[in-house]
Order: sequence, then C-alpha cells, then structure tokens
Amino acid sequence: MAPRRLLLVGEGNFSFAAALSETLDQNTRLTATCLQLPAELARDPVAQENLQCLRERGIDVRFGVDCTQLSDVFELHDREFDQIYFNFPHCGRKAGVAKNRELLAKFFQSCADILAEEGEVHVALCRGQGGTPEDKPQREWHNSWQVVAMAALGGLILSDVYPFSCKAVPGYKCTGYRSQDKSFHVEGALNHVFTRSLPFEDAQPRIFRIKLGNQWFSFREPEALLGKLNRGFLEAPSCHPIKTINEKLIDELGKAFPLKRLKCSFPLLPQVGASVLPFWNCDFLSAAFWISLHEDNSNSESLTGGASQDVEDFLVSFSELSLPKNPGRDGKDEACEGICGQAKVCLRPSLLVHVQDIIEVPDFLSGSLHILSGPVFQKCHILPFTMPAFHETLFILGFNKNLKDGCLQSLLDHLKGIVDSLLTQTSPEISKLSSSVEFVLQSNGKDYMICVKTDNFSPDCTEDLIIGSVTTSATSIIHKDRCFVFVSMNLDLLAMLVWCISDWRMLWTFDNRFLKNFLPGKIEPFKSHSLYPPCYVHDISFWIDEKKGFDELEFHTVARAVSQDTVTSIQFLSRYQHPKTQQVSLCYRLTYQTCDKALTQQQVASMQSQFRAEIQQRLYVTPR
Repeated sequence: MAPRRLLLVGEGNFSFAAALSETLDQNTRLTATCLQLPAELARDPVAQENLQCLRERGIDVRFGVDCTQLSDVFELHDREFDQIYFNFPHCGRKAGVAKNRELLAKFFQSCADILAEEGEVHVALCRGQGGTPEDKPQREWHNSWQVVAMAALGGLILSDVYPFSCKAVPGYKCTGYRSQDKSFHVEGALNHVFTRSLPFEDAQPRIFRIKLGNQWFSFREPEALLGKLNRGFLEAPSCHPIKTINEKLIDELGKAFPLKRLKCSFPLLPQVGASVLPFWNCDFLSAAFWISLHEDNSNSESLTGGASQDVEDFLVSFSELSLPKNPGRDGKDEACEGICGQAKVCLRPSLLVHVQDIIEVPDFLSGSLHILSGPVFQKCHILPFTMPAFHETLFILGFNKNLKDGCLQSLLDHLKGIVDSLLTQTSPEISKLSSSVEFVLQSNGKDYMICVKTDNFSPDCTEDLIIGSVTTSATSIIHKDRCFVFVSMNLDLLAMLVWCISDWRMLWTFDNRFLKNFLPGKIEPFKSHSLYPPCYVHDISFWIDEKKGFDELEFHTVARAVSQDTVTSIQFLSRYQHPKTQQVSLCYRLTYQTCDKALTQQQVASMQSQFRAEIQQRLYVTPR
C-alpha cells in the first residue's frame, strides 16, 4: 500500500506541522514548507523549537518554497500529494482582495500539477474571506476572495467546508504574514476542502448506429442532449437513484395489483397514426427533438466505440420504424423521405405515445398494472425544474367500465400513500420537507395532474411541483367494454424530492462520486461533492426580424446546447422599439453555473461569444 502523502505550504512558525506530525501513522509522509529562508527564522525561538521536533521525527522540511510554483519544487517522481494544506494565505501588509484572489488562483493552479487524482486541497480562511454561504456573516461576492471561483481556475471544486478549530490541533499557534507577531483572527474561520473536477471539455455530439430491418442507419445526437442518450440508468446493473425510485414504486404497487412489466424500445418516435392522436398532439410535436437518419453502409461496428454498441444490441427487436412528418419552422408539414437515403424522425417526447399500441393487444390483461419505463426528451425553457431529458414511468390499468370509479380511486390512493412514504424516508434531512401529494382535477373534469406540495426544498421551488399526470380518456377499438387509466410520472423530479437533490443536472453527471451516495435499494441523504459553485451573469440584446418571428423556445435550446447545460436561468429584461426604423430589440440576462464541474469566467465568456454567433445564424437575429 502506497504511503499517504501530505504537503503543508505557507507554514509560519511550523507549529501546525509539529502538531500534525504527532498524529500521523507510519503510512503517512509529511512535507512541510515555508516561503522564508532559514536565516529569516533564525531569531524565532518557537519556529526553531518546532523545526527541531520535525527533524527528530524525520519530517521533510523545505524553505523558500513558493506555493504558486510548486511544480518547480517537486520532481515528477515526487508529486502526487494526497492532501495539500494552506492555512490563512495572505499577500501581506494591506493587500486588497484582488491581490489575495490572485494568490489563491495561482496557488490552486499550482496544486493541479502535484495533486493526486483523488487528492484534496485544504485552505483555511478567516471569517468572511471565502465568500460562500457558510461564512457568517457572508460578505458580498465582489468584496470576498471568491475562493470557489479562484479554485475553478485550477480545475478544482469545493467539496466540503467546516469550522477551523485550533483546538483540534493542540500546539498550533496561528501567526501573521511571514510569521509576524500579529496573528490572524481565527474566530469564525473556515476550512475549505477542494477536490479535482472532471475536465470541462468541448464535447462533440456522438454518432449512434441503429439497425432497422436489414438496414443500418446512423444519427448524430442533438447538441442540447449531449451525454444524455443511452445512459442506461434503468438497466439491471445500475444503482442510480432513478432506478431505485422506479423499483420502489413498482414493488409497492405490486402489493396491491398484479404487474406486467413491458420492455421499452429505443426512444425513436414509434408509429404515428390517428389512433394515438389524443396523446401525440401539437404540444408534443412542437417540443420534439428532430434528428436525421442517414443510411449507413459501413460495417456493423459502432461508429463511437463501446458506448454505442449497447444501442445496436438494444435495437435487435426494433424491426420497423414508421416515419412521421416533420413540422417545419412555419408549422407546415413536410413529408419525410423514405427509409432509404435520409429521413427525419424525432426522439420520443413521452411514453404516452405507446399507449394505444399497448391497450390494443388482444391479450391485454384487465385488472393488471402494465408498466413501461424509459427516457423521454422534450425541448423546454431553462427553468429550475424543467429538463430536456428525464425518465418517465407509465402505469396502465384496464378494467370493466362498471368498476371505473372504484378502480381509479384505489390506484390513486395507493400511489399517494407510496409517494408520501418515499418523501419521508431520508430523515432527518428529508423529514424537514413538508410534502404531500395531491391529484389536481383538470378542466376537462376527468384527468388529473399529480402535484407535490413542498416547503424548504429549494429557494427556486416556490410553487407545487407537477411530477406526473393521470389520464382516463383513451378507449380501445378491440376492448370496447373496458376503461383505461394511464398514470405518467417524472422519475427524475421524484428522485430529486426524495433525496433533496436541488439540481436536476446532478442526476446526469459523469462524476463517479455522485453514485457513491447511493446503494442498491436504499434511500439515504444525498451530499453533493460540489458545493456553492460560482455563477456568472451575462446580458445579451439583439434586433429581431418580426416578419420571420422570434422562437423563444429555440433561443433557450441553443443556449442549452452552446453552454453544455451550464445556463441555469434566462431572464427577459426588456423590449425596445427604435422610434425611427421601428425595429424591435430584445434583451435577456443569462446566468451560468455548473453543478458538478469547475467553471471559470473565461470559459463562460467564450460560451457567451459563441452563443451570440449561434443565435445570429439559427434564429435570424442581429446581436447588438
């Protein structure tokens, strides 16, 4: 087993190193460094005493070490530190926040060169300096050291923060800049723990291959859905919370109803005909992601390697695809080309499109709960609880028309009890969540929206959350004597409520630390590995062509694609009409923030610049 390696930088009188060295086991190696040269510490008796202790314990002590140039100090074979400590960094004298931010930024960038892959950087700051909500009181962002933003420059994210206690390290005496007698005020100080972020790369859309009949086709995933196709969250080996919540719903409903689980096909649009029009409506079409299928005559190997091989295997039973029409930008239907050459299809916007096919099966079992679960995709505005990709589960119950009221009420009662129970399982955190499920009757007098009343869940959650719907309007041509109830539920929203996950994007992270919060079949409190990520605000204004119109939904979709889902809010600010030309200008405010990666101001500026170019090309607007 390799020894655990600790590095201390910016040591003053070495009292922290001396105190820490007493607690180390035999498998831990400590390196203590300071900026001063030995001659500068010669007149400090406390420092000399501590240095003597360190030497007797065999601790590696180095002088004249600049914490912003650590790669110059340690050779390649001597890097890979598991923990790096910097207590109360300061530029000295009356340096302002800008100088100290610069110190932190260079330090974090330097740490990136010598930190182990799963290593930690510990930075202790005086009260208020960090600028996070953990500071009491919290300084205004512009007046703080903006520690999370500075860490992002080194590819690091804040993963933990807790009070700094001198008592926890007996013998430690905090000194001032360059070991001056005037020490820092440590009351209310905080220790910030940073870890490596996944790299923020310019991801390119993947190419998927599918087999329809005997012909292979390829398609490129939509830019707004990067990393969201073929994730397999609901598959057998997964321990993702989406799967856990789905299995718990199904298991509990199985205690009250016979179950029949149905296999979900790949999410390309299934056959479209008059029989599904009650569900496949204009709202769905306007929000659909349309993709082009290209005939692919290459060999049967996946174009994207192993990641897409699962797609090919999954589509073996998907033998036929009936192509719909593509409603163009002007709303007119545009007939698609045949299955050969090139054709347009769309990704499934809801499992409800499968309803009619399911209930028209001759051997459909009345009284049994038919269950279909899978991912769905819809264009949507950028809001805290709307998502372009989520997992839906569909419960279908058929029964004799004479038993309609009793069967429907029984299903709703069981569903309410199950969801209410799930929402209180992660106590004590989730017990603070005042929740209750309500079925809100719609204007047609027979359908319902499934709403969850929430308090204290999120500052962004000010209204009831709609997590599903109940529909009773469909009829069957074959089973004319039966009624059908369809319950559709958004598993992602439900998982967010149950585990108190405030950001839906966290469900889609590729960071393995997310899944370490979850064990198969268990529900325990969720703790994010990325705390208080910085946010950046940019405004954009542009002239629109009123003859061509302005598609605000597409505006949001382009922002989502260009920013790789880092835009968390788009706020309309103003509309201006030029008094002479009568041209109309719109102004919006975009807020950028990640939930799981380090995001820098420079990266956001680049995204904003790209966004300006993209909307000019795609939406026929002229940026101002």
